[in-house]
Amino acid sequence: MTATSRRTVLAALATAAVSGSVTVGQARGAVAAGDLYASSTDLYTRLAGREGTDFARRHRRHERVDSSLASGVPYLRTAVMAPHGGGIEAGTSELCLAVAGYHPATLAPAPGGGALHDYWMFEGLLNSGNGDMHITSSHIDDRVALSLAAGSLNVVTLHGCTPEQAGAPVSRPEAVVVGGLNATFKQYLHDALRAAGFQTIDGSAVPDLAGVDPENLCNRTLLGKGGQLELTTDLRRSMFGTFTRAGRPGSTNEIFDAFTAAVRTAVTRLEAGADQVIL
Repeated sequence: MTATSRRTVLAALATAAVSGSVTVGQARGAVAAGDLYASSTDLYTRLAGREGTDFARRHRRHERVDSSLASGVPYLRTAVMAPHGGGIEAGTSELCLAVAGYHPATLAPAPGGGALHDYWMFEGLLNSGNGDMHITSSHIDDRVALSLAAGSLNVVTLHGCTPEQAGAPVSRPEAVVVGGLNATFKQYLHDALRAAGFQTIDGSAVPDLAGVDPENLCNRTLLGKGGQLELTTDLRRSMFGTFTRAGRPGSTNEIFDAFTAAVRTAVTRLEAGADQVIL
């Protein structure tokens, strides 16, 4: 695959802006099955004034300044997202931060260095009933999320599911479904996670969790493809000493560390590819 030019990047962003994909209100009009809200815009409108109590949004965009005439500043290629964080799909906020390179409790860069990635998450903050704020990934039209995706070569999204939804065996319910339209990224995620001892299931075997809709947030990238990880409740629960919203950020364990390290390894491998070069 050929390298990506800076002109291509700018053209893609301009096209996205003209088409409206970085503005709110462009998602599909019908409410997805099982959802209460048709889109992020619908939720933000109907829950106006309740941000910070019912829900929250967090994101980070890293500044890059290229003022040199002789060389270019490295382009940030990968964004990490948790569309159903907080109490909606528990544990995905913490995973999002760690995969992006930050400690989930302190937000400090993880010890030992390594790449820091842009991130975005939507979080449910209620004591119960957070699932009502779930928005199907192909209906997310949060402008920050879409602009981050549209300005990135790659996106990896972190989700939660049940073992039954994943098709995990009863004898081993800790599993992760690997999906998205980027076949290379999927393979790298399978390789790294399996090498770390995790059970992976390919999204092609679980259509509902495959992440192959082009409108899925993970695929709204400059390359039109990305990666999606659906972790079973049992796997997510095993990563924390205290599986509550307050307790999770400060109680991550070696399973959490191994998982996030494996995903970061896959991202690093992906970013070394020929189609990841911005000329």
